[in-house]
Amino acid sequence: MIQNYAKIALRTLRSQRSYTLLNVVGLTVGMAGGLLIFLFIHYHLSTDRHHAKFDRIFRVVTDLHLEDGSVEYYPEAPLPMAQKLRTAYAPVEQAAYLKMIRELTVSIQRSDQTTPVRFLEHKSTAFVEPELFGILDYQWVRGNPKTALREPNSVVLTESWARRYFGNADPMGQTLNLNHRADATVTGILADPPKTTDTDINLFVSLPTIGQLDPGYDRQDWGNINSTDRIFVALKSPESGAEMEAAMPALLKTQFGKMARFYRFHFQPLADVHFDVKRIVGGAVRSSLLWSLGLVGLFLVLTACINFVNLATAQAIRRSKEVGIRKTLGSTRGQLVRQFLFETVLIVVAAAILALLLVLVTLPLFNQWLSSQLALQLDWPTIGFVVLLFGSIVGLAGGYPAAVLSGFSPWAALKGSLPARAGGNYSLRQGLIVVQFVVCQALIVGAMVVATQVRYMREADLGFNKDNVVMVALPDNQKNRLETLRNELLQYPEIKSVSVSRDPPSGRLLYGGSFKLDNKADWEAYPIRERIADANYLNTYGLRLVAGRNIIQSDTIQEYLVNEAFLQKIGVRNPQQILGRKLHYHLSKVPLPIVGVVKDFHQRSLHEQIGPCLIASYAPFFRQAGIRVSGQNSEQTLDQIRKTWEQLFPNEVFEYSYLDEQLAKFYETESLVFRLVNIFAGIAILICCLGLYGLVSYAVVQRRKEIGVRKVLGASVASIVSLLSGDFLKLVLLAIVVASPIAWWAMNQWLQDFAYRIDLSWWMFALAGVLATGIAFLTVSLQSVKAARVNPVKSLRSE
Repeated sequence: MIQNYAKIALRTLRSQRSYTLLNVVGLTVGMAGGLLIFLFIHYHLSTDRHHAKFDRIFRVVTDLHLEDGSVEYYPEAPLPMAQKLRTAYAPVEQAAYLKMIRELTVSIQRSDQTTPVRFLEHKSTAFVEPELFGILDYQWVRGNPKTALREPNSVVLTESWARRYFGNADPMGQTLNLNHRADATVTGILADPPKTTDTDINLFVSLPTIGQLDPGYDRQDWGNINSTDRIFVALKSPESGAEMEAAMPALLKTQFGKMARFYRFHFQPLADVHFDVKRIVGGAVRSSLLWSLGLVGLFLVLTACINFVNLATAQAIRRSKEVGIRKTLGSTRGQLVRQFLFETVLIVVAAAILALLLVLVTLPLFNQWLSSQLALQLDWPTIGFVVLLFGSIVGLAGGYPAAVLSGFSPWAALKGSLPARAGGNYSLRQGLIVVQFVVCQALIVGAMVVATQVRYMREADLGFNKDNVVMVALPDNQKNRLETLRNELLQYPEIKSVSVSRDPPSGRLLYGGSFKLDNKADWEAYPIRERIADANYLNTYGLRLVAGRNIIQSDTIQEYLVNEAFLQKIGVRNPQQILGRKLHYHLSKVPLPIVGVVKDFHQRSLHEQIGPCLIASYAPFFRQAGIRVSGQNSEQTLDQIRKTWEQLFPNEVFEYSYLDEQLAKFYETESLVFRLVNIFAGIAILICCLGLYGLVSYAVVQRRKEIGVRKVLGASVASIVSLLSGDFLKLVLLAIVVASPIAWWAMNQWLQDFAYRIDLSWWMFALAGVLATGIAFLTVSLQSVKAARVNPVKSLRSE
């Protein structure tokens, strides 16, 4: 029986090549789009779920409540808290401290080389307590997790980093030099962690070693809360999180006294860490984005099914005689249903195979475009999704046409007197077409708004010039060496200016504190942000002075520049009125004068308002140089910078980056959204066009006799095309009307995340409507023109 079904199905599909091809293409694109979205969502939802205690692991985070009512959110917590949690709280099973190292120079002396091989590590290195391995799961290849990091000067490496440092030699017992200050012995080797983790550490340094790399660091200082610090806690039960939250106010009062009112410690479940965008500038993924993508993926699959139904029912009249003959010869309705479902299965199998191949081919490009690491692996979630997808499509796409076709009366089918509605509910299909184009129109509007906002962020006036500035790290801040670096770099004609500072005007890190103005007794209730830099800062970055003068070059703070936002905050309208007034800030024991006002500049991304800021010179904090270059002969200029830098810092690893590239990382999430919307808007439009093409085909079949009569009576090709296109364009216009307010609301909500944003304009919706209408018209015209050019004699004879 199955062989008979297969033989008939293959004959039918072969005889209707166009119909088969359209269905296979539509389902292939829809399934591939759905599978890509599934892989993307699965990747992010599986982050850190490989830890056995996943539901009991929490990260302690800090909220800073300022007196003006504002709240700042940080992912860090104080180091001594880990020991306190371990020893004083019964619900805590284990707690550990992890301090990421921003820059670490690793030197390795190899026997076949006279000078050490050096690596400059920016991420994936951290000081940790050994208790961390009782919370997060790592597979130990060598060494003992309880003792490997107990002593100073010990490190643990992942396998890939061990090979990177030592090649094929046995890494155990080998020595690493860290920042030229401490030698450390490899005491353990870990298997590489999964890519789906937010704690991507490859070099673990024992916490006691921190005293040698940073002698001034106080491990018992509760007030030293740094952006690199993390505390992870494994509770005995997931429900204990609320109990620990309730215990934090008492701990804060004990450790911070009167200052406790500014702090809140929270126990954040590990499941929420990956999606916590308010504590991470750029790079995080909102959970709402995943759910939105899930809806888009569902829409893609449903749209492909709808198209299948439309195309199948468009063939209903054509296959009516086949049904009539089969029923006359004794076929039951059940046998016909199985026959039609078998045809559907063959089409879906072909589409599924092509979809898998399409995903395999496009996945590297998809990963490159989205900067992701998705992989098509045959794990149980993926296999389950593919099976569910396959079964759903067969049921949704094949069930309805099979029920319609098998239900024909054999007498009416053979006589050719089936009613027009025999091919299914035409109004229902019109409604589905409207739904398809509502989503397409919304996606097109979304793509335009996201593209416009991203372009606005990249081209916005930041208050300084971010172009052609090369950033290089400073291994130390010795005055003579920094002056030599600056003087020698300025010998090159392509280098226009050099400034040393702690940070460029806009950066991920934001330091600050409270202040007092003049002789006021109380500190202000809001913070002022700081930029520590030399006197060349304004010239190098193009900051504009609106009143007063620049600061003088100094190793210690002698005077301040402030920005316009500072004046606005304290209620001073005329910049001249602030000059000479004294500002008391924690970096100086005494109040110091304000000597100038600079035009506002963005200290972080455009998500945040520009806040009050000061600029002061304080040499101990200098850690990088900004070098403004002409932009010509870039390679030669970079080579000159490298040679000069390496002469002054011969034992360090030279690296550079352009400031505009650093700032672009602020908007990684928005860039990701922009790419995703573009990809899936294109797929959705393609599937919608296939669906529209199928519906036009159905209409042409239904109106073949009418078209023939109209042509006999003198109707032109244009009038026939207009007749056929008009009905469908009305559906598209209806979809535009329905989609526009929905898209306006959704994009307006998205834009609320930006302190500086574009305004939604009518032209975005109009242009999206023109695009949708144009695409629909071209799709409809392909079939309409073909129908209008058919010889009316053939049309009438066939009827």
